[in-house]
Amino acid sequence: MHDLQLAWYGAILGLFIAIFLILKKINPVYALFFGAIAGAVIGGANLDQTITVLISGTQSIMGTVIRVLAAGILAGVMMESGAADTIAREIVRRMGEGKAIFALALATMVITAVGVFIPVAVLIVAPIALSVGNRMGISKTALLLALSGGGKAGNIISPNPNTIAAANGFHLGLSDVMIAGFIPAIGGLIVTVLIASLIRHKGQMVTDEEADNSKTDQKQGPTIGKSVVAPVVAVVLLMINPLGSILHVAFLARFKLDAMYVLPIAGFIGMIAMGQSNNIIKYTASGIEKMTATVLILIGAGAIAGLIGASTLSQQVIALINTAGISGTFLAPISGILMAAATASTSTGVILATGTFSSTILHMGYSPLSSAVMMHTGATVIDSLPQGNYFHVTANSMYMSIRQRIGLIPYEAMVGGTMTLIAVILYGFIL
Repeated sequence: MHDLQLAWYGAILGLFIAIFLILKKINPVYALFFGAIAGAVIGGANLDQTITVLISGTQSIMGTVIRVLAAGILAGVMMESGAADTIAREIVRRMGEGKAIFALALATMVITAVGVFIPVAVLIVAPIALSVGNRMGISKTALLLALSGGGKAGNIISPNPNTIAAANGFHLGLSDVMIAGFIPAIGGLIVTVLIASLIRHKGQMVTDEEADNSKTDQKQGPTIGKSVVAPVVAVVLLMINPLGSILHVAFLARFKLDAMYVLPIAGFIGMIAMGQSNNIIKYTASGIEKMTATVLILIGAGAIAGLIGASTLSQQVIALINTAGISGTFLAPISGILMAAATASTSTGVILATGTFSSTILHMGYSPLSSAVMMHTGATVIDSLPQGNYFHVTANSMYMSIRQRIGLIPYEAMVGGTMTLIAVILYGFIL
């Protein structure tokens, strides 16, 4: 394997084949595997060498797979227990309807930041948004922008698969990437609220019927105090090492805790705090189920990563950038933007971008943390295109037509673009 060097064009064609098949609605896992196989053969590998390339690539992402599965426990607890719903409703209630757009964006940001998938976070907050929008005269376009923009901001500081992939792709701690994404996330939240406020009367309004249909049976969920136990425990444990480094406290700096066991521990403590320890089987099963699709895509992306790693693509990319005189700083955000746009998924985009370009970026001498944050934020720019699940889930949650939902994409791109711009300025040029 170490002696095998495939032609760079095999890697490019393999990646394009995989993306083309994804756009044609082929299951992403099979599309990625087929692209990797085709690319290896085109690049000059025989059938035995092709299998070796795929196995090597999939083995390289097993660390990420384990951490994503571990994150499923926390996600399952937050969603199935009703804790996420409680947090969202409490934020909106405390801030009042006068600050409805900010409250909705902040609620979705917080729900996503504590480990809930962004489509699920939107589904949780959508009924609240429709009810508030109907009373306050806020359009569905502005409401969904508040939810989607807030979710994007929360997603880059969350223990979700995309953040785990960004951290592992650049051999970083999860907490490092979460902390580094905080300032871009705040910028994304601010821009979300500003744009949503400007277009609050643009587009269709929420009808009385839609507001009534969105009302759900509000079963008695946990109190807000109990609901925040799991995410608070996770954040505290993940931040021990970074805070020790920042404060120069040697004991804390040496106290390294991995997300692989921090997130499950936080989930279990949260269950106990909410008096739901008897539901451990139900919650963990739900979490694993929700992570299964991401894990499978990870394995497929690992196959592509194996193809890239066995090819001369990284050398060609470096040579091209040097010839063109373009700063290599832009490779990280651009790769995130393109891969997420192709797959219409933040998580899959980051997984593909790190697997394809992380080694090249590191070989060019750029900081792993800076590159991870720029690539991660880049994946939020145009990740909500119609070929992806997020587009349709969010459209249905707000009773929007395909045409109406497409009209929201430029506004979402402004939010993701702002976070990327902040990340590039901060980590590409200042730090």
